[in-house]
Amino acid sequence: MAQLWGGRFEKPTEESIRKAIDSVYFDKRLWSEDITGSIAHARMLSASGIISEEECSLIVSGLNGIAEEIADGRLEVTPEYEDIHSFVEAVLTERIGDAGKKLHTGRSRNDQVALDMRLFIRSRIDETKDLVLSLMKTVLDIMEANTDTVLPGFTHLQKAQPTTLAHHFGAYFEMLRRDYERLCDSRKRMNLCPLGAGALAGTTYPLDRDMTAAELGFEGPTRNSMDSVSDRDYLIEFVFDLSLIMMHLSRWCEELILWNSNEYRYIEIDDSYSTGSSIMPQKKNPDVAELIRGKTGRVYGALQSLLVMMKGIPLAYNKDLQEDKEVSFDAVDTAMTALRLFNGMLPGIAFDKERMRESAALGFTNATDAADYLVRKGMPFRDAHSVIGKMVLYCIEKDCALGDLTLGELKCFADTMGEDFYDAVSLETCISRRLTKGAPGPSAINGEIREAKEFLSSVCNPGRN
Repeated sequence: MAQLWGGRFEKPTEESIRKAIDSVYFDKRLWSEDITGSIAHARMLSASGIISEEECSLIVSGLNGIAEEIADGRLEVTPEYEDIHSFVEAVLTERIGDAGKKLHTGRSRNDQVALDMRLFIRSRIDETKDLVLSLMKTVLDIMEANTDTVLPGFTHLQKAQPTTLAHHFGAYFEMLRRDYERLCDSRKRMNLCPLGAGALAGTTYPLDRDMTAAELGFEGPTRNSMDSVSDRDYLIEFVFDLSLIMMHLSRWCEELILWNSNEYRYIEIDDSYSTGSSIMPQKKNPDVAELIRGKTGRVYGALQSLLVMMKGIPLAYNKDLQEDKEVSFDAVDTAMTALRLFNGMLPGIAFDKERMRESAALGFTNATDAADYLVRKGMPFRDAHSVIGKMVLYCIEKDCALGDLTLGELKCFADTMGEDFYDAVSLETCISRRLTKGAPGPSAINGEIREAKEFLSSVCNPGRN
């Protein structure tokens, strides 16, 4: 086995233990980050006079060659190496000789792997931000096209009040906005470079940590070498962010699954994001939405695994920390796949606007507005609430809507009822009168859309402000 240690040991590692502790089969995906960090480290060693310019040139050229060959498939990361770090160093030394052995000067695998993971997570945060922004743009397009698309709003899965599709989707826009902002916050906190922390106590070599940090695009070096190699807060925070994103997508998928059912018929999911049944020829199943909903638990599991792994680890590095990678890789892959699938599915959904409006009209969603009508006529709200409740019960028995009652029937419940009641409880009036900020009324929802556009413009074109 190719490994970076062994002088202290008289016996080889027992084979079953070696298989348990080797990480190359999963950390090989960090090859690009490992090489990027090693190139920055070599340049810093040269600038600090620790290795010669010639040695640096050999190292950098050799590392770039390894990167090119791995990328195009000519070089395979093979399992006889303990991890990706030993693989890269061994191949480099085989190709350029003793200069390759100098690459690890002033560096430990502890700060090396900490750097690789930070570089990996930082790039995945950026990719996730782009996916969230793309989804927000799709949501905003749907909002703009549906400011007057009426549908019932629900509480307890019971029809509650009339709203619009724009207002409903605006709620998800706000969830995505918070997701995006959390990703930005996480990136800012984690963007410090641990390279140069060594095993836990730095090094006696005159390393220029500020140079390395700048070359790798970090805001600066980490501030404590023990924390540098044992910190995984940034990783847990990112997986938490992904868990919230998945939770939002899962809630959304649950609604889309309901809306796509025969009972609701509010939407039809495109054929390309649906599947059929092996036995029932009539079936068109929302499998993509169901899978996203199901995979949410998988990301939650990764978060729980990381928290449990970290809860009892003393300072500084411990082998337990190797367990951070597999679950994190899986959480990242799962969440990003879910975002891509949802980004593809949402634009192709067909909305049955007539069915939505019909559903809102048949569910007494205008009952609160009927009570408000009586309040405007001078009746205390609690009394109005009781009167309209009795009217709803009467309508249920007659199998009709509030607006179907005759004026004579209305006056049996309250003398103040007039012809203007019918306009007051129409769905359009119910929605248009809701003008408070954040409500579905025309001026409110248009203001919400304008603000959403401004937000997207500011994050997509930060130099404009």
